[in-house]
Amino acid sequence: MATGSEKGVQAAHGPAACYRELSRFPAVTRAALRAAAGGQTFLLYTECSRPDLTRWRLLRFDRHYSLRRTASREGLAVSRTALSAEIHDQYGTGGLRDGTLCLWHGRCLRRAHSGAGAHSAGPAAAAVPPALRLLSQDSPTGQRRAVLKRCPRQGHELLEVWDSGGCSHSVDLTALGKHGDVYTEGPFACLAWSHSETRLLYVAEKSRPKREPPCPWDVPGAAWPAAEDEDEETSMPGATGHGADQIVPQGKQFVYHEDWGEALSTRSEPVLCVLDLEGLSLSVLEGVPEHLSPGQALWSPDDHGVVFVGWWNTPFRLGLNACSNRRSGIFHLDLASGCCELLSAENASVCSPRLSPDGQRLLYLEGVVGGPHRQCLRLLMDLLLVDTEASTVTNLTAGGPHAVFDARWRPSMAALCQLGFAVLLVNYRGSLGFGQASISSLLSRVGEEDVADTQLAVEQALHREPLDPHRLGLLAGSHGAFIALHLITREPERYRACALRSPVSNLPALLGTSDIPDWRYTSLGLPYSFERVPCAEEVATMLLRSPISQAAQVQTPVLLCVGARDRRVSPTQALELYRVLRARGVPARLLWYPEGGHALAGVETEASVFKNCAHWLLQHLGQPRREGTGWQSP
Repeated sequence: MATGSEKGVQAAHGPAACYRELSRFPAVTRAALRAAAGGQTFLLYTECSRPDLTRWRLLRFDRHYSLRRTASREGLAVSRTALSAEIHDQYGTGGLRDGTLCLWHGRCLRRAHSGAGAHSAGPAAAAVPPALRLLSQDSPTGQRRAVLKRCPRQGHELLEVWDSGGCSHSVDLTALGKHGDVYTEGPFACLAWSHSETRLLYVAEKSRPKREPPCPWDVPGAAWPAAEDEDEETSMPGATGHGADQIVPQGKQFVYHEDWGEALSTRSEPVLCVLDLEGLSLSVLEGVPEHLSPGQALWSPDDHGVVFVGWWNTPFRLGLNACSNRRSGIFHLDLASGCCELLSAENASVCSPRLSPDGQRLLYLEGVVGGPHRQCLRLLMDLLLVDTEASTVTNLTAGGPHAVFDARWRPSMAALCQLGFAVLLVNYRGSLGFGQASISSLLSRVGEEDVADTQLAVEQALHREPLDPHRLGLLAGSHGAFIALHLITREPERYRACALRSPVSNLPALLGTSDIPDWRYTSLGLPYSFERVPCAEEVATMLLRSPISQAAQVQTPVLLCVGARDRRVSPTQALELYRVLRARGVPARLLWYPEGGHALAGVETEASVFKNCAHWLLQHLGQPRREGTGWQSP
């Protein structure tokens, strides 16, 4: 039995302490490089984040550097610039400042500059409390910055413009009521300056009518609501924004409306929005066809139109998060005529449009529709010929369940190493970064090729490194958890502990519950179409590839961590497995995070998942040996 002093040592070096220490290192989330006058100096702007494990918040802050060419051996001198401001006060008031130009229900309120909050050079957006800042973008000249933030008390979204004199514009988008929430992350989100720096372009949710107060049908003499045309288009209840004065008729407030799946459950109908800083007006652009959902928008070279990615949303929406294989195209919308024209191929998947510095060429990534959700994309470059009189754009093509462990900072993995574990990260065939042939090789071989690759990696590590083959554990998530479950069913006595996040265990059960039902077919080499209904043989094939079918072989203690709001892999997959394991006497524990999605993201959730997984491994594998601490391995 450990003494009090030994317990203190273990706590000081336990999972929570290691995770807290290594989470202090920030991660760069965005960077931009701009050349200064003369070409010998460059300004590097970075946005960073790190978790605040005391307040369970994600801290965001800016850092600016000056990179100057030198004649020294290093050839480059790096220094922090005066513009840099690292923000620690994440709980600012978010109120209006002197020098603000505020739009409130179409009225312009001006305040004279008092000099308060003025900065010596560059945009002053760093003064925005980072916890409130949702989105930011520098203007083309770098002299202004647009910042979208949320007011902590009212929850309103404010779009502000900052320059060297402080905040010059502040617009309460929620109060104007033209649209719903602004898209701040994910595949649709954007915030783009016009080349004239007088307008801002962004994407928001389409406004929805309010729900009508309930009719007291149980009261004698109460009138029933008037019959409505069943074909009339209805809207989602309970939303706010433009159209809020409209009422959803009784009987239609529960009509189902699609969204874009995992991590995008509040994203249904995106619209393009333009804020005119000179005219002090906000407008929702018209002309985008109803079968398209726009995003990733930017201004055309002459500011007379916008270029955007449009995703087909018919016949129904498939999950879009981490899926680069959805049908989409590059479109140009002329602001004067409302004409919307397809610039890219008719049946392709595209993303990330960018203009060349001279504004004459459009670059973007293109892939195929269907197949693996993430795959190799090719870079295309189109020559844009804009006829402003005819309002046409011509393009001349000049050519050009998959993830990967890349070389990034991973605090949780570093914490496991600090705890004394040797960590093996396996990129099995089908992982990104090894070419399209490798990605496609996994199709029809899931549960076979990926499992064999992982097992081979374990064997090689045991052969090359001084590791204990009797103290092996598995830590995995999603498809990785699918592989881990196969491993503990095939070699029940090899792995002594298993901790899983959002596991896939029953393939056919996902057909009606996942936001990506097409993957159930594609992964097994079966064709998919929107109207597809599986036959008995196909369901049997899916079940045979499912770890749940071999659950009777499991002896390894299993920890399951799931999010109740997971749209990609239903948490009932883990619940079913948990019940089977408990019924067979296998040690199992289920952690159910009510607000968690598939990634189990969020500062508090991520910390909890790591702590519980680390404790589970330590409990069933034993404490690793630590020299000089008195710790002993069992």
